[in-house]
Amino acid sequence: MLQTLSDRPHRDRHREAVIRVRDLKVGFGERLVLDGLGLDVYRGEILGFVGPSGQGKSVLTRAILGLVPKRAGSIEVFGEDLDAVSGSSRRAVERRWGVLFQQGALFSALTVRQNVQVPMREYLGLSERLLDELAMLKIEMVGLKPDAADKLPSELSGGMIKRASLARSLALDPEILFLDEPTSGLDPIGAGEFDDLIATLQRTLGLTVFMVTHDLDSLYTVCDRIAALGEGRIIAEGPIEDMLASDHPWVRAYFHGKRARAVAGQ
Repeated sequence: MLQTLSDRPHRDRHREAVIRVRDLKVGFGERLVLDGLGLDVYRGEILGFVGPSGQGKSVLTRAILGLVPKRAGSIEVFGEDLDAVSGSSRRAVERRWGVLFQQGALFSALTVRQNVQVPMREYLGLSERLLDELAMLKIEMVGLKPDAADKLPSELSGGMIKRASLARSLALDPEILFLDEPTSGLDPIGAGEFDDLIATLQRTLGLTVFMVTHDLDSLYTVCDRIAALGEGRIIAEGPIEDMLASDHPWVRAYFHGKRARAVAGQ
């Protein structure tokens, strides 16, 4: 049975929600993509966000980031209503999150080092030497070799692009990390290694991770909690055990289908 925001387990009421979305409506033209969506993301968790293709998973991420306008509802991050804060307060909140977009979104004319330095140059007044040192630290942190720093995105493999983009998302030492289909396009071994990297970074840096994904392996192995989107709202929510026990047709089909059986047996 679906738990609503008002009847979740008592334990959730004592956890700090660093993201609070209430009654969110987002649409394009006459089509309403998100229709009264409500969701909490708790400090220190990895939340996997799933749903049918084209139903608005990435739209929610972009709405929280302010990249697409909303028609109704509220979004709070770190207790700040993003519609009510001043420009400077909004920028202060934005410094506390990092984003890895689905295709990486690296600047094609910049090297990996220069890409990682973009947020640093925008927000930090640092010397070139310190910028180089910090960029190399982030590049090493995501498992790239030092010689990758001076390569252009066109010289990187798909897995290296993901890692370079992750390094850039960590440039300002964020507290929240938004990941949009982070393992999309990677082979199973590469995807598993990337999942391990995310889990390690989450533990060592104390990150809160909001991960849009369709990867069942990621949901089983690294996510503390999962929220499923359907018909513009959250249709199921909880740890993997709750997803497996859900009686919602789409959730059952997703977690008990042919592709799910091999993963569930691991």
